[in-house]
Amino acid sequence: MAVRAVVIEADGGSRGNPGPAGYGAVVRDPETGEVLAERSAGIGTATNNVAEYRGLIAGLEAAAELGAAEVEARMDSKLVVEQMCGRWQIKHPGLRPLAAQAAGLVGRFTAVRFTWIPRERNKHADALANAAMDAAAGRAPAVASPRAAEPPREVAGPDSAARAAAREVAARAATAKATGTDPATTPASWEPRPTEEGTRLILVRHGETERTVQKQYSGRGDVPLTARGRAQARATAARVAALAPSVAAVVSSPLSRCTATARAIAALVGNPPVRPDDDLIECDFGIWEGRTFAEVRDGWAGELDAWLASTRIAPPEGESFVAVAERTGRAVDRLRSAYPGETVVVVSHVSPIKLVLRDALAAGDAFLHRLYLDTAGVSVLDLYPDGGVAVRLVNDTAHLTDI
Repeated sequence: MAVRAVVIEADGGSRGNPGPAGYGAVVRDPETGEVLAERSAGIGTATNNVAEYRGLIAGLEAAAELGAAEVEARMDSKLVVEQMCGRWQIKHPGLRPLAAQAAGLVGRFTAVRFTWIPRERNKHADALANAAMDAAAGRAPAVASPRAAEPPREVAGPDSAARAAAREVAARAATAKATGTDPATTPASWEPRPTEEGTRLILVRHGETERTVQKQYSGRGDVPLTARGRAQARATAARVAALAPSVAAVVSSPLSRCTATARAIAALVGNPPVRPDDDLIECDFGIWEGRTFAEVRDGWAGELDAWLASTRIAPPEGESFVAVAERTGRAVDRLRSAYPGETVVVVSHVSPIKLVLRDALAAGDAFLHRLYLDTAGVSVLDLYPDGGVAVRLVNDTAHLTDI
């Protein structure tokens, strides 16, 4: 029977670093402390850190097999915990594929929290790892690993970060049901819907900037439009005016590359005021901000692989796509509620727009890497009061042909 939440305790080590190595992992019921699964194995000659990662991977695999939705992974390895949280770089090339594998497993759960614990609180996993190391070295294990249930330990207190994260997940699920992005509750229909019944969102990515040209990560940095970007904004304004000569509102990310694009559009659709919305801002790319894609690949290969493998992993000192999706979902829900039966222009960035379209199409996370959105591209979706969604247009760029 599937369990809702589990605690993983994982460890690994080697005799010699590198030397005969092994790992151990325990999966527990967070309320009773009961052992739900154990994993351990020798892995030949390896380092402590490689063995620790292998222990984490084994624990995540066991939790997935149990059908867990929420996981707290506890380890006495500060390095693994900090790297999986995105706070430390993964400098050793041998750890990068392991971190990416772990990040891929993280994506299978609703919520995952990594916690450092002192070694004395990780005795069960440590005993399993030591037995595996003994076996790898050709020696009989000195002691059997303890199997008794530990005293119950809560995954997190009522006001902890983990509880807040769980509430966020629940809120996002509720938003999905309300906005029609939850495929389980969205009404299925083959019949075209009357457009006047829904809230129409015209989604516009801002025009070109120098960071677009240089292929640099461009998140919270406030970079202006280039001359070509301003021309794109004017052409996009004409395209939006053809789609909707009058709109109820123009809502924009507060960054200038978006507000400049939004003002050009507003001037041709009845000149409504441009209303900034912080929830539409681009993803925070942390220390990758302003660096080229190639520079990040060369300097943070492991972190990049982990980030690409899971929307729950953030760039170092940055923001995860799960967090971006949470706030863009709030923005969409507000617009649907505030403008029933009306048209709203939303000017934002590539990441928020991709996430809105992903949810509207009930697509998986791979959609984010397969969809290309051009600067000043236009997409259109309708949201209906009963939760229905109709995506009408994606990344239209016909208006940019001569720019």
